[in-house]
Amino acid sequence: MVFMLYLNLNYIYKGRRTDVNTWSIIVSVVSAVFVLNVGLAAIMVFFERRSPSSTWAWLFVLFFVPVLGFFVYLIFGRNTGKQKAFGPKILKDEETLYEFVKDRDELRAEVGKQLFSNDGIHLSKSYRHLLDFATLNLNSGSWMTYHNTMKRFTDGNRKFEALIDDIRSAKDFIHMEYYIFRGDSLGKTIVEELAKKAAEGVEVRLMYDYMGNITLPKHFFDKLRDAGGKVSAFIPAFFIRLNYRNHRKIAVIDGKIGYVGGFNIGNEYLGKVKRFGYWRDTHARFEGEVVDQLQIRFMMDWNFCSEDKFFVTDFYYPKKDIKNYLPAQIVSSGPDTKWRNVRNSYFKMINEAEKSIYIETPYFSPDDGIQEALKVAALSGIDVRVIIPANPDHFFVYWASMSYLGELLEAGVRCYQYENGFIHSKTVFVDGIVGTIGTANMDIRSFGLNFEVNSFIFDEEQVSLLERDFMNDLSQCTEITYEAYLKRGKLFKFRESVARLISPML
Repeated sequence: MVFMLYLNLNYIYKGRRTDVNTWSIIVSVVSAVFVLNVGLAAIMVFFERRSPSSTWAWLFVLFFVPVLGFFVYLIFGRNTGKQKAFGPKILKDEETLYEFVKDRDELRAEVGKQLFSNDGIHLSKSYRHLLDFATLNLNSGSWMTYHNTMKRFTDGNRKFEALIDDIRSAKDFIHMEYYIFRGDSLGKTIVEELAKKAAEGVEVRLMYDYMGNITLPKHFFDKLRDAGGKVSAFIPAFFIRLNYRNHRKIAVIDGKIGYVGGFNIGNEYLGKVKRFGYWRDTHARFEGEVVDQLQIRFMMDWNFCSEDKFFVTDFYYPKKDIKNYLPAQIVSSGPDTKWRNVRNSYFKMINEAEKSIYIETPYFSPDDGIQEALKVAALSGIDVRVIIPANPDHFFVYWASMSYLGELLEAGVRCYQYENGFIHSKTVFVDGIVGTIGTANMDIRSFGLNFEVNSFIFDEEQVSLLERDFMNDLSQCTEITYEAYLKRGKLFKFRESVARLISPML
């Protein structure tokens, strides 16, 4: 490789005077790049535990784009510092869970029954084939809760109206964690409302992702800080941490109300940005026992990124008086969890399906396991449907998504493009009896790189309403038929192939 580059350079400079020192520098630089690429390749193959597809994708980048690929790898590809960066958080998170559970005898008994006996999970007969799923996430501190209420939101205006009303009604504390917090009119409104509550003596803590808000002015939260509120950025973007972003979206009010779902804070989520048009998303508002799990997740994340720590007390986890029966779990995953909990939950849902699987996601680049599970489900006669945006916000991801959908179409999966604006909803519904609403996309990045959080609902009434929303979305979609997919142009096929090749780069 070095010799060939040398010959090419000699040809370019033929007829020109080039002294020995200049040629030595050129050859040295080329040789150094070659050695660095070989070294990085060796590290990836022998020292980092990557999937084969991820390894081959990075090798492709390193060897065919040697200089740029090297810097891309430094920023996005390095996994070697993951344990060092997030190992302490995993240990502290375990301590927080222990502190919460140890003095709650009733909860310890319930978790014990769920862990050692499916008979301890009090679900109706409709859910019996999903009992293993309910136990799956106990390792991440997510036990089944039973007494909850839930309200769903598919429109940003209604979601934020409800959130602002709950903020105004707060008496003790407001904790919020968002991936994106825009400095536009909605962002300013939220900050103003939080500042008012902080001035009244309500404890306000707001956390945002550093990279997701890198262009946000540093003074944007001054009004909130001046009123006594506390603001923290989730890990600055230094190499290893640039790749691991906090994609979670959580709001907890007084320990009694909790929000989780796909909406960030910004005008586009209200449908006010022309680029996207109407913004279709899904968010859930909970009251009841499951709110404690959202509060625990916020506490863990806050104590990791802020010097102003707080701890488990009854103030943050008040007793709940909800009697309504609605089984639910909050499941988190990311660099701070041992297992890929949300991904594994998706996988379990798909494998346990008997009648139907409905998926909405803005980014569809699943790993091999999820992809094969969906194909097997469709080939088994299960009604599998997937909705993605027709107006994507990232075309590279769209081309990759189409390559995966092409395989599913051949297996009998029905695939659709949402035409009425942009669909950002991250939902999966199975058999009309279990569903999930959260922050995790159906893609490899959400499965292994980002900090994610999803709610899982085991309630036929609520899931039927969510599936009705899905069916309403289908009326705003264009179906991608297998025949139409086969007629795509050569340029599209090329883009699709390149995007598919690089998509597994973890």
